[in-house]
Formats: sequence, C-alpha cells, structure tokens
Amino acid sequence: MSGTAITPSEIKLFGKWDYVNVQTRDPSLKKYICLKPHYVPHTGGRHEHRRFAKSEVPVVERLMNKLMRPGRSTGKKHLAYNIVKVAFDIINEKTGQNPLQVLVRAIENSAPREETTRIMYGGIIYHVAVDVSPLRRVDLALRFLTEGARIASFKSTKHIAECLADEIILAANNDSRSYSISRKEEIERIALSSR
Repeated sequence: MSGTAITPSEIKLFGKWDYVNVQTRDPSLKKYICLKPHYVPHTGGRHEHRRFAKSEVPVVERLMNKLMRPGRSTGKKHLAYNIVKVAFDIINEKTGQNPLQVLVRAIENSAPREETTRIMYGGIIYHVAVDVSPLRRVDLALRFLTEGARIASFKSTKHIAECLADEIILAANNDSRSYSISRKEEIERIALSSR
C-alpha cells in the first residue's frame, strides 16, 4: 500500500465534473445544497433516520431520487443515474460550463421564497403567506425541475435526459419558459396576494 491520500480536487462526479469551483450564491441555501465530492452519488439512504440529514445527501443524488418519483420509475435508481449522467453531458455541450454549477444556479433560481399555508380560525379557513425554509426551498426546486422534464418528455420524441438538460439550462438562465421558474412565480404571486 502506497498510503497516498486522495484530495477532494481529484474526486470528480461521474469521472468528469469537478466539485472545486462550484459555488452557491444564495447564502440561505449554501448549507442545504451538499457539494461534498463523491465519485458516485449514491448514499444508499443512510441519512434516513436522522432529522434534517438529507441536507448532507449530494444534490445530484437528490435530483436522481426526485426523478424516481412517479409510479413507472419508482426504485429504478440506475435508470435515474443514467438520465442525469446524459443530461449533464448535454448541459456541458450546450453551455460549455460545469453542469454542477448550472444545476446549483437552476436550484437557486427556481426555489420559491414565499408560499401560503392554511390557518383555520373559528371554522373559517384563511390562506396566509409564510416564508419557506431553506431545506423546503431546495426540495421544491428539485421537484419542479424534474416535473418540468417529465411533462416535456411525455408523449414527445425527446428523451427525458434532453428535457431535463433543457429544463436545468432554462432555470439557470432564469428564463420564464422554464416550468420550474413559472411554478415558482405562480407560488410567490399567490403568496403576495394573500399577505
């Protein structure tokens, strides 16, 4: 055994993408977007029994987990892994940037800051605007990104990896054609009207 330690700069996602220069601009989301270097984003659910431990799960794995959500793809992690891997290649081809950085920008742009909750007072239900916690913001952003990709690829000739790449690029550019950006704006508009 040579005893040489592997530095974080040598660990690359999918053997291609570097973690070193990926930054989170939004200070509230910095703690909840995990960019700890991993070769393969697959923790095997070790976070499951600790509260708030999903913030330690790599953000790419959380994206994969959201892709497995509806009935047809449930439990097919390898399929989700391949979809994300191909989508990252497409993002790099189209933008020329590190796909991890593009994903982080997309999450920051599509995470709603305010939403509504129901409060019952004397038999009457009121909708009240509330701030969204950072962990929920990341969850909603990932859900909207994968939902948008799924809707775009349904009954379409485009593969879901292409749709996911397009959705992430549009969200990273804060483009209103993105499903996730439009959902975020809709939620914030409803919250503004119920203040």
